[in-house]
Amino acid sequence: MTTLITPELVALDADLGAEPATVIRRLAERIAATGRASEVEGLSADALAREQKTATGIPGGIAIPHCRSAAVIEPTLAMARLAPAVPFGAKDGPADLIFFIAAPEGADQEHLRLLSKLARSLIKKEFTAALRAASSAVEIVALVEGAIADKPATGSTATKATTATAATSAGTQTSARPKRLVAVTACPTGIAHTYMAADSLVAAAKEAGVELQVETQGSGAVTPLDPAVIAAADAVIFAVDVDVRGKERFAGKPVINAPVKRGIDEPAKMVQEALAAADNPNAHRVPHFGAEEQAEHDAEASGEHLGQKLKKALLTGVSYMIPFVAGGGLLIALGFLLGGYTISTIADKVVLAKSLTNLPDGGLPIYLGAVAFKIGGLSLAFLVPALAGYIAFGIADRPGIAPGFTAGAVAGFMGAGFLGGLVGGLLAGFIAHWIGGWPVPRWLRGLMPVVIIPLLASIVASGLMFLVLGGPIAWFTTVLNHWLSGMTGASAVVLGIILGLMMCFDLGGPVNKVAYSFAVAGLGAGSVTNQAPWQIMATVMAAGMVPPLAMALATALDKSRFSLAERENGKAAWLLGASFISEGAIPFAAADPLRVIPASMLGGAVTGALCMATGVTSQAPHGGIFVFFAIGNLVMFIVSILAGMVVTALAVLALKRWAVRRPDGTAADGVKADGAATVAGTGTAPADQQGVTA
Repeated sequence: MTTLITPELVALDADLGAEPATVIRRLAERIAATGRASEVEGLSADALAREQKTATGIPGGIAIPHCRSAAVIEPTLAMARLAPAVPFGAKDGPADLIFFIAAPEGADQEHLRLLSKLARSLIKKEFTAALRAASSAVEIVALVEGAIADKPATGSTATKATTATAATSAGTQTSARPKRLVAVTACPTGIAHTYMAADSLVAAAKEAGVELQVETQGSGAVTPLDPAVIAAADAVIFAVDVDVRGKERFAGKPVINAPVKRGIDEPAKMVQEALAAADNPNAHRVPHFGAEEQAEHDAEASGEHLGQKLKKALLTGVSYMIPFVAGGGLLIALGFLLGGYTISTIADKVVLAKSLTNLPDGGLPIYLGAVAFKIGGLSLAFLVPALAGYIAFGIADRPGIAPGFTAGAVAGFMGAGFLGGLVGGLLAGFIAHWIGGWPVPRWLRGLMPVVIIPLLASIVASGLMFLVLGGPIAWFTTVLNHWLSGMTGASAVVLGIILGLMMCFDLGGPVNKVAYSFAVAGLGAGSVTNQAPWQIMATVMAAGMVPPLAMALATALDKSRFSLAERENGKAAWLLGASFISEGAIPFAAADPLRVIPASMLGGAVTGALCMATGVTSQAPHGGIFVFFAIGNLVMFIVSILAGMVVTALAVLALKRWAVRRPDGTAADGVKADGAATVAGTGTAPADQQGVTA
């Protein structure tokens, strides 16, 4: 087995900059210089992406930036003892001990076990004290190798706490059974925080005289907790940043939810909260009605703001709505292709009165066109109910689905459209969640999610839509549609620019989804005499194709500006962009948002303006270039996309060349344009970049 750390990977009492990003980059340079990583950029970008999910600073002046990256050749530890210390997000202040854990994408289980063991050692005060007292890199290496060479306390990935009786003090003991807790820890990478949180919780439970067993859902093989242990537990702790696998196993147990980092920072508080929940009959519990915790409960435990909770609910609604829209819209487009534009006026009569043995005038194409059009129309009719239903689901879990669908159906019936669906879904979700929080007798709990919550929430939410909100929203929707349908000339171009900017602002995020949902909500209102909704749909789809296609073009034009991982993503982005999957540009935006997003918005605005100015239409809500048969003025559709693609690609390359800053904050010129800065004080590029021209 290769050595995880060598003296060359250790920096003692070093000044590596004032920001976590600079420290991570300098350590990534050390790793690459030893031949353990193929490049600096990909490795540092992956580590920074992990850092943005959850800060890696932990109490005690320690930080553990870590990642799994395609740039890593062999599992590696790089260590720095900083002077001065750098803030990595820990509550108790900056960190002076930094361990950068770099694992390959396909790291073997033994290496992952050793890396996680090192992370667990870092919560031991005697180990960190020895690191601070070490006088040489060789001594640091010996300390680290000693820490990972110790045999683990258990061979299972389920960490077991030593059983402690509830009260053994000064020779006095009690016969009362100690409280029993179970926990699950998990972080996105599954290397460091997962295991450190587990050990911290175990230690805190032992100190409190509580039995605790932890299931670590990390990178290694997971050994689930024994069902008998779960059944005997008084409460559950979820210290996780990702979904808990097999959450339904804990159904009915009082639960404490928190990010995995809190399990490291405040393990004693979490144990006490779990003990309090065990004695509280109204405590939040893992629901019986699904494997996923109620969204609001998770949000509260994670400390999310109301805006974040609403965003999650709205995105949930849109994501579940899209399959209805995509399938239905494509079938409607196919119906027009087979049966012509008049198919919309005769489809009902044809599908009810005719059959394969009794074809209508025009033969089989007309009959199949009518069937496709009708199936598509029925599918598209679910747009507003599905949107509302799954917004409510995002707030109240399964008990919110029925009230949400009902409120959405009322909104559709009243002509309130997309906006009515949004309002109805939010109403139904919050009302269902509120009713779900009522304290009820134990015998009634089983009826709550399947009868009482759906019934009462449907009555209240749909009643409010009928009696109070539906009419005004329907009026506003009608006025808005008439205004948009009347937009021509310069005003239409302005609308195209706005839609293009929205589609490229967050690449599949809430702003992008608002623009897309607005377009598909009006798609069914399009006709030969009113093509404005079709023009809006074409504009939205074309602009959404620009970012991934532009990133693919940029990586092809100048590979030196991008990391190895980005160049690989660029190859896939051709197909993603052509298919209208804006998320294909997210890897680029995540690594370099201040340059990629503005460049994408510039190209999207160009595409949007051209589409609206030239009257491009789309009767299909998705599919990109592959639904060419549903595109009106196909040539200008392609020209508009190509124009935006070229503008964005050139803009992002220009920004990567000239809008670059060195770690010391001075402007850089002529450096490697993927954002690499020259090594401070030397004027030379890092080892993996030498010989690459700007």
